[in-house]
Amino acid sequence: MRHNHTLLLHRSEVAQLLDFDTSLKVVEDAFRLYAQGKGLKSGLMNVDSVDGEFHIKAGGLVLGRRLFALKVNGGFFHNPERFSMPSIQGVIVLCDGENGYPLAVMDSSEITMKRTGAAAAVAAKHLARHGSSVLTICGCGVQGRIQVQAMSRVLPIRNIFLFDVDKAKAESLAKEMSKHLGIRTEVSASLETCVRASDVCVTCTPAHQFYLRKEDVAPGTFIAAMGADSPDKQELDPELLITNKVVVDILEQCEEVGELHHALGKGMRREDVHAELGEIIAGQKMGRTSEEEIIIFDATGTALQDVAAAAAAYENAMLYGAGKAFNFFQ
Repeated sequence: MRHNHTLLLHRSEVAQLLDFDTSLKVVEDAFRLYAQGKGLKSGLMNVDSVDGEFHIKAGGLVLGRRLFALKVNGGFFHNPERFSMPSIQGVIVLCDGENGYPLAVMDSSEITMKRTGAAAAVAAKHLARHGSSVLTICGCGVQGRIQVQAMSRVLPIRNIFLFDVDKAKAESLAKEMSKHLGIRTEVSASLETCVRASDVCVTCTPAHQFYLRKEDVAPGTFIAAMGADSPDKQELDPELLITNKVVVDILEQCEEVGELHHALGKGMRREDVHAELGEIIAGQKMGRTSEEEIIIFDATGTALQDVAAAAAAYENAMLYGAGKAFNFFQ
């Protein structure tokens, strides 16, 4: 297939072109396709900078045609107070996987936010107990907000606890979610109390030392650990992984930068990981087998999610005539 232009898509355009329900569908499909061998080998790199870091993720999928995406995200968590800028920002380059032509260059913020929320929701759909209704969110920033919305899409959530070291941020999100979702949402000062009362717990913070302990988690809980995406980030007590069922997004990535990275060498082996999420979605391995087991989803964020979401945004842009076309090679 030949091309003669590349689309430039800015943040507001991507937001309009990619809704959350579409993100849910394409992310679930991406994990399934990967498990079925319809993905390109993924690449991952982390580069430290002053007061921040850069994450580089690359990979591809066969989505009718072969597509490749490269994402470069900067994570600078002092940005909001120092520069009135988002903590995470970057770009995605979507390419034709048959000839290498750059199909689109787009803002990554909306895609990163939605595909991360979608991954946790897809995992909960397959791994949480049926009827799970009580949710704890640890971390009340941008990702905390999308996680509340994501979990309420796939589970009958009736009660939400919010926990953040910045209580004002938690209170603001509680007020917003109570109003927009009509779900009882409250701020908790005790992480142990709210997690033990919950069916599902999502951790989405930039913590560098674990704060969710093994003894805080009740039997039957599903935990989506979304924050650890570089070697020095950690949210969970390694004992939680060592003693319970662990499902990962991509095994090789989690070995390098996920919660699994911290559990290996402390009594856990690579072979102890139960499955990759795609294997469960594709029916290649079992998910939950009892109401009592604790299941942990270790998510590092994958290029699979990025290419699937970027492809959906691109296809809609072509359909509706969005974006600015330009030619790199003139």
